[in-house]
Amino acid sequence: MRALVITASNRASAGIYEDKSGKLLAELLTEAGCDVDGPRVVPDGEPVEQALRSGVAEGYDVIVTTGGTGLTPADLTPEMTRRVIDREIPGIAEAVRQANRDKVPTSILSRGLAGQAGGTLIVNLPGSSGGVRDGMAVLSPVLGHAVDQIRGGDHRG
Repeated sequence: MRALVITASNRASAGIYEDKSGKLLAELLTEAGCDVDGPRVVPDGEPVEQALRSGVAEGYDVIVTTGGTGLTPADLTPEMTRRVIDREIPGIAEAVRQANRDKVPTSILSRGLAGQAGGTLIVNLPGSSGGVRDGMAVLSPVLGHAVDQIRGGDHRG
C-alpha cells in the first residue's frame, strides 16, 4: 500500500516548530506495512485541499492527515477533506474519537473525517502525537481490508 502523510499546520509549515506528529504518523504507517511518502507539511485551509487532490491524482492508496481537526478558526482540515471525498466512512472517524476517550476526554472534540476519493482512502487524525498514536491504533488493523474493499475486493468471511 502506498501511503501519503499530510501535516496541516500554519506554524510547522512556516518553520516555527518541527512537525513531530507527521513524522510519527509516517513511522506508524510504515509499521502498518505501507510504503510511505511525506510528511508534506502545508498551511491550514486551502493548501490542505490542494495536497489531498494531488495525493489522489498521484494514486496513493491511503492519505492520512494530521492536524487541523479541532475547533479553532484555522482548523479546516475536515472542510477541505469533504471537498475531496466522494463518500464518507464515518465508522473510522467515530472510532478514532472514541479510542482513548476515557483518558483524553477532549478527543471527542476532533472533527476529523474519513472517506474515499476515487481509489484513495483519506483519514484525518488530530495534530497531537497522542492523537496520532490513538488514531493509528484504530486504523492499522483495518487499513489493508479498507484498501482492498476500495479496490473492489470481496468481503472476508
